[in-house]
Amino acid sequence: MNIDLEIFSPVQQINSPLFDRQGIKVFIKRDDLIHPMISGNKWRKLKYVLKHAQAEGKTHLVTFGGAYSNHLLATAAAAAKFGFKSTGIVRGEQVDNDTLFLCRLHGMALQFTDRDSYRDKPTLFNQYFDNDDQAFFIDEGGASAEGARGCSELVDELTEPYDHIFCACGTGTTAAGIINGLSNHQLKTKFNAVPVFKNGGFIKDEINRFLTAPADYDIHTGYHFGGYGKANDELVSFIKQFVAATGILIEPVYTGKMMYALYDLITKGHFEPGSKIMAIHSGGIWGLLGMKEKFNQH
Repeated sequence: MNIDLEIFSPVQQINSPLFDRQGIKVFIKRDDLIHPMISGNKWRKLKYVLKHAQAEGKTHLVTFGGAYSNHLLATAAAAAKFGFKSTGIVRGEQVDNDTLFLCRLHGMALQFTDRDSYRDKPTLFNQYFDNDDQAFFIDEGGASAEGARGCSELVDELTEPYDHIFCACGTGTTAAGIINGLSNHQLKTKFNAVPVFKNGGFIKDEINRFLTAPADYDIHTGYHFGGYGKANDELVSFIKQFVAATGILIEPVYTGKMMYALYDLITKGHFEPGSKIMAIHSGGIWGLLGMKEKFNQH
């Protein structure tokens, strides 16, 4: 089967009195619309990984994630769509939730493991699948040079130049891919990474691992809201206002933090008047399922 998806990722302008006051134009690339489950950077990161598996004649995708992992769900859906078997090795104690329900619905077998063992993913893979010559290892979050290659293609789709591109960062693969794409096209666009982890400066090393050439980019580490998967009342309130004002779903783990950072920096006059800014909607809206209670409290 040909491993490809038709890319539907329109660019939309976001209007706000704040942007008008600052003389800024903001656009969003809707990678969340590529596919209901394999959306955003998840599809871009998986594309060449799956082609690699197919080229090697592998039929069983094995990957890793937490209990609310968008990557697990995307891999399960991609496996079902393209004719693979799939297994997800899940960090932590056995649980049932909406995300894992959808993984199972797409045929993914789930293997729960303790957090200490989870740290050494190659050993876990060998432990469970050493005798399965059809098994193919996919790292957590799709982190790989192949994943970065898929993400670099986002830049090929841009039809006009931007002064800044903003993207949330977890593994650094998407950021590296976009930076490589900007470099390939010799664009002067400044890339802005918004790490979703506490003490997120380490993301620079992760990004640099997959860069094809040295690059200058900005990292905004002050928007983690307590760490990965953490959200406070301020972030939840911002997300609710943004969704209600734009009709574009964002979530607290990745895209909500990225958009909050962008609005906050614009408010603080960080950008030159006349700047054109592109925000990347990297998908992951199913992350909302794990945080419903936070939204229902407001």
